[in-house]
Parts: sequence; structure tokens; C-alpha cells
Amino acid sequence: MTTSDTGAKILVIDDEPQIRKLLKVTLQAHQFEIEEAATGEEGIVKATVVHSDLIVLDLGLPDMPGMEVLHRIREWSSVPIIVLTAKEREEDKIAALDGGADDYVTKPFGMGELLARIRVALRHVAKSVHEPILKFDDLVIDLAQRSVMLGDERVKLTPTEYDLLKILATNADKVVTQRHLLQQVWGSHHNESTEGHYLRVYISHLRKKLEEDPTRPKLIITEPGIGYRFLTPEHANPE
Repeated sequence: MTTSDTGAKILVIDDEPQIRKLLKVTLQAHQFEIEEAATGEEGIVKATVVHSDLIVLDLGLPDMPGMEVLHRIREWSSVPIIVLTAKEREEDKIAALDGGADDYVTKPFGMGELLARIRVALRHVAKSVHEPILKFDDLVIDLAQRSVMLGDERVKLTPTEYDLLKILATNADKVVTQRHLLQQVWGSHHNESTEGHYLRVYISHLRKKLEEDPTRPKLIITEPGIGYRFLTPEHANPE
């Protein structure tokens, strides 16, 4: 599998010819190799034979739900998958992320945004999966020691705050759904309404301890209705 951004092979599964053409022209201009599929069935077949480095999957396909395509590919492959969704369908985004998608882009989308998502997903594959120390400018997270440093100061976190930060930071620049965070920290039998409130409180505590201005977070941002995203410095923007 390709380990750099340029030269990576991307499979585009989308039934709209104009979307496929736009993606092909733009992505090839950025030195990506492109394979295309116009249906879910064709996409599944090509995913098995093309050995892509990343898949762009439209959830609105003519022959089968895009979610079914996602689940069938995830049965045997961990290839990064970015889904294309309709803007108003928040539940589709959540279901796709919980179902194994790495990220999403809403239609209509800008190519700059999609390119950024693609590069993030490819970097997650290229780098070592379990690095013991994560560095984000002045923020250093030592996974082995369960310690967090901000500049020269040790940040005192509760066990729950640390667990949340660890999940977000090890998935840096990717959306982590509220449901996933609740399952990982509070267990599979969590109460979504009760613990969901606690989650927002703990995220607020983390921002107060880590952000320069907790009211305008640049590190841990909210994806409304979906979850949270830990932004690396090169992607950080005020919420």
C-alpha cells in the first residue's frame, strides 16, 4: 500500500458521472491514481481487486444503500473510507462513522475540504499505529505513562478526562462520534442521555485545561449533532 499522499490509489464509488469526472480530474491533478465505480456492486468488486489506498463512497447509490457497501467492504478490509453524504442527513453521518467510515464530506463539497480529508486519512495509515508519545506543538501526551504536558507544565487530568483525550488524540483530525466515546469510556451499557451530558461536561473541562481560549476552541472542536474532532496544529481553526 502506498504510504505517501502522492501516488496513492483512490477508488471513487459514485453514481453521478459529473461527480466522478470532477473527482478524477482534480485528484489526478494532485498525483493520485483514480479508479471508478458507478454502482455499489461494481464498487465492492473493484474494492476486492484494485487494492486501493483509500475509497470515496457516496451513500446514495442506485442499486444498494451505501451503508451496505461500507459494511461489506469492512468485513475484510481496513482501507480508509470517506463517505459523501447529503448535508441534512446527520443520522447518516453518525451511522457511517459508527459503521467503520473514517470521515465524511457533505454535498455540495469543496475539493479543498475533500483533499484535506484524504490526506489526513492516508497519513493515519502511513504512520505507526501505536506511537507511545503523541506531540502536537506544546502538547505532549505520553500514552505509556498516561501523562500530559502542556509546555513545561504537567496537566492534571482525571482518569475520565485522560481517556477521552487519548481517544480523540489517537484519532487526530478524524471525527469521533459521541456514541463511540460513550462506549469506550462508559462501556457498552451506557445511558446515552445521562452520560451524554457528562461527556459535554468533561469536554468542557478538557478545553479549560488545554485551550488558550476555551470559548473559542482550536484543539477539540464540536461536530454538531455527531461528536468531536481533535485538530492537529496544521488543521486547527477557531470553532
